[in-house]
Amino acid sequence: MKKDIHPKLYDAVVRCSCGNQFESKSTAGEEVHVEICSNCHPFFTGQQKFVDSAGRIDRFRKKYARFAQQNESE
Repeated sequence: MKKDIHPKLYDAVVRCSCGNQFESKSTAGEEVHVEICSNCHPFFTGQQKFVDSAGRIDRFRKKYARFAQQNESE
């Protein structure tokens, strides 16, 4: 292998915004901050959270509410 072309590998502590932390390997540095991890991600927890910053869910419900009302009246 060629010398001096590979990035330095650190033993990093990964810290999540939920408070979870674990050790891993990283080339980014000794401490890595992430927004979501396997401890709080809905795929791993089985709990689904809707993050609706743009109001898309409300717009969808408002748009299709009239179709639901038509189906109920028939």
